[in-house]
Amino acid sequence: MKPMDLAKLKGKKIEGQQRQAGTPERFGKDAHTSLGKREQRDRDRELGLVPFACKLHGDLVKQIQDLAASRKTGLNEITAELIAKALAKK
Repeated sequence: MKPMDLAKLKGKKIEGQQRQAGTPERFGKDAHTSLGKREQRDRDRELGLVPFACKLHGDLVKQIQDLAASRKTGLNEITAELIAKALAKK
């Protein structure tokens, strides 16, 4: 074999070893494990959460997003709080 062919084969061998090795533990050990859709749905169901979709005007959504950003919480929490306050007034 020619030296160039030997170098190519050696490179392919090294690439194969790297693919099999995967990500070293130190990079992935503290990574947040994301749940699949099914696991997320089951977790939400256990917490008593129900999916609720509605259509809102863009400016209202922007206000809710700004409020969530200022309080550093999620949209779900802010929306639930606003709906609970509105229903408490009735």
